[in-house]
Amino acid sequence: MNPVAAFAAAALMVGSPDPAARFTARPVQAGETAVLVFTRTTGFRHDSIPDAIAAVRRIASENGLAVDATEDPSAFTDSNLAPYRAVLFLLTTGDVLGDEEQAAFERWIRAGGGWVGVHSASDTEYDWPFYGELAGAYFAGHPEIQPATVHVEDRAHPSTSVLPEAWPRTDEWYDFRANPRRSVHVLATVDEGTYSGGSMGPDHPIAWCQEFAGGRAFYTAGGHTRESYVEPLFLAHLAGAIRWAAGLAPGYCGNVGRETPRRSLPRRPPPRVMTPRN
Repeated sequence: MNPVAAFAAAALMVGSPDPAARFTARPVQAGETAVLVFTRTTGFRHDSIPDAIAAVRRIASENGLAVDATEDPSAFTDSNLAPYRAVLFLLTTGDVLGDEEQAAFERWIRAGGGWVGVHSASDTEYDWPFYGELAGAYFAGHPEIQPATVHVEDRAHPSTSVLPEAWPRTDEWYDFRANPRRSVHVLATVDEGTYSGGSMGPDHPIAWCQEFAGGRAFYTAGGHTRESYVEPLFLAHLAGAIRWAAGLAPGYCGNVGRETPRRSLPRRPPPRVMTPRN
């Protein structure tokens, strides 16, 4: 059995959250570091979600973390979020939280929580200004899945410290509505000269982090494919991000001290310029 098939079988055994299942609150336990994985989708749904959850569970086990996975937005209350040091928006899409849940999440971030966004976390909550600034940039489109070379700019951050300076890998390479470099600490860029269909030019950030509104935020555009979640370097990238967001590993991400708006902007459909896959 090839590695992807074997891991897929394990992922199915672990299971992804039942979208209809209600969230069960975790009690606060002294000395425990817990991570919440949120995978709700109201737009495109990635078939790699079970693989991604299983990978995060394995990362958590190897790092002594407790982990819960849910698609229930009722997890986002002050009391429910209190036990968690980090929350992952793992392959989320669309509008996933209501107004009350958004307000609770904002309070949690402002109290020092850490957020990790993976891939389509940037294709999420286009009408929530706080989230847009937390994520750093919104998705605009992508070409077909293909190999490319990632250039690591910061090899000291725990999410990139084990990566080679030039990191060749295959994924779905996101373009963004705007370049986030002015407001985040860029960790890595993708070289548009090594693949076709990119539209951001020579400076194309693909992973970044920031200290934001009292908390921490990390985003990586990688992770579309199921193969990503058995790829040792991508898993190391994700593990370092989780440890940093949870406050378990130091890493410089700047200090962006800006006020973020709380009121929603007028709704507009996000652009999705994509090349159909065969």
